Amino acid sequence: MFRNSRADFPKEFLFGTATSAYQIEGHGFGGAGLTHWDSFAATPGNVVRAEHGGRACDHYHRYAKDLDLAAAAGFDCYRFSTSWARVMPEGRGAPNPEGLDFYDRLTDAMLERGLKPCVTLYHWELPQALADLGGWRNGEIAKWFGDYTEIIMSRIGDRMYSAAPINEPWCVGWLSHFLGHHAPGLRDIRATARAMHHVMLAHGTAIQAMRALGMGNLGGVFNLEWATPVDDSAAAQQAAARYDAIYNGFFLGGAFHGRYPDLALEGLEPHLPQGWQDDFATITAPVDWCGLNYYTRKQIAPDAGPWPQYAEVDGPLPKTQMGWEIYPQGLYDFLTRTARDYTGDLPLIVTENGMANADVVSEGGVEDMARITFVDDHLDAVRRAIADGVPVQGYFLWSLLDNYEWALGYEKRFGLVHVDFETLKRTPKASYHALRSALTSASK
Repeated sequence: MFRNSRADFPKEFLFGTATSAYQIEGHGFGGAGLTHWDSFAATPGNVVRAEHGGRACDHYHRYAKDLDLAAAAGFDCYRFSTSWARVMPEGRGAPNPEGLDFYDRLTDAMLERGLKPCVTLYHWELPQALADLGGWRNGEIAKWFGDYTEIIMSRIGDRMYSAAPINEPWCVGWLSHFLGHHAPGLRDIRATARAMHHVMLAHGTAIQAMRALGMGNLGGVFNLEWATPVDDSAAAQQAAARYDAIYNGFFLGGAFHGRYPDLALEGLEPHLPQGWQDDFATITAPVDWCGLNYYTRKQIAPDAGPWPQYAEVDGPLPKTQMGWEIYPQGLYDFLTRTARDYTGDLPLIVTENGMANADVVSEGGVEDMARITFVDDHLDAVRRAIADGVPVQGYFLWSLLDNYEWALGYEKRFGLVHVDFETLKRTPKASYHALRSALTSASK
C-alpha cells in the first residue's frame, strides 16, 4: 500500500497517468505514415532485437479497455500524445481522415470515462518525409509543426483540458542528434545545435497556433536531470554546471528567459542558424503552466576531451531496471529551483515520473513493490515542495502500460499494467491496485 493518498494533497491537485502514441498505439494501423523511428529501428544495432512500434500494445484497437483501466484507477487526467505521421502521413499536405477520426474517438472515450484529456502534440515520431528534408535541422520545421498543430487541434482542441507542443526537447535535440541514441541517430554538433533551437521555435509556434484557435491551459513539457559533481573539485563543479546548462538550462532558459545559458552556447553558438536570437519572441510565447518530467540524477566528472568536457560516472544509489539512480531529492530540487529561477507563480505539473522494473506475472499478478516505494518517495518530494510554497498542481505517473521503450525495445517495463507482448494481455500490477486504493479512498 502507498503511504500517500489523495487526502495528503490539496483538494484541486490532479493525478494522472501518461502514455505516448508510437509507444502504445501500433503505428502499422490506420493509415499512419512512416516515421524516422521506423527507419531507425530497421537499421541493425539501433534497437534491441530491431523491435519497432508497428503493433506495440495495439492501443489503436484496444483503447477503450485501456482507458477503462485508467478511469478505474481513480486518475483525474490522461496524458496522451498525437502522432504527426498518423495525422499527416507525409508531414505536410492532406491529413489522414482515419488518423483524425481515431483521435476524435479517443478524446470522446476519455470524456465518457471522466478523464480530462491532456494532449502532447509530439512525442518523437517525426514523419519520415520530413526527416528526408532534414527533420529538426531544417528551419522550416517550425512552420510545418504549426500547420500540423492547427490541423489536429482544429479537430480535438475544443475538448482538451490541457495541451503541450513537444515532449522532452532535450531528447529531440541532444539525445537524438549529439549522442545518437534515438532517431535519427546522428552524432553531429551542428545538427544538434539546430535541432535544439528549432524544437524551441516549434514549441513557441505551436503555442501561438493553439492560442489563435482559442485554446487555453497550454504548457511546455521539459525533461530534467539533476547533475551532481563527482567530487568537490572546481573541475567537477564546472563539468556538472555545463551538463546542467545543456540538459536543463538551455530549454527552460529559452522558454522563460528568452536566452540560452553561456555554458551551453560556448559549444553550440557557432552552429546555430543565422538570426537565431530573433526567434525568442516566438519561443517565449506565454504558457499557462510548466511540466517537469523527472526520473533520475547523474554523477558528472570532468573530461579532458573536446567540448562539452564532462563524463557520466556510475553513482552509488540504488538503480532502476534502466540503470538510473533513484534520487527523489532531485524532484524536490527541480520543483523549487524551477519556480525560483524560471517560472515564479506559474503552476508546475510533474508530467512524468516513474520507474522501469523487471516485472513478471506470477500466479496471475505482478508484485512490483519497488515501484510502490519509488512513487511514494517521489510523492513525498512533491508534498515537501508544496509545503515550501511551490505551486505544484499535478502529478502524472509514467506509464499506464508497459510499452515500446524506444531503443530498448520491449524489455524495460514502466507500466502500472503489465503487457504480455505476445498475447497483448493486460495484467494490473500491485502498484496499480495500491494506487487505485490511494486515489479512490475517502481518506487515509
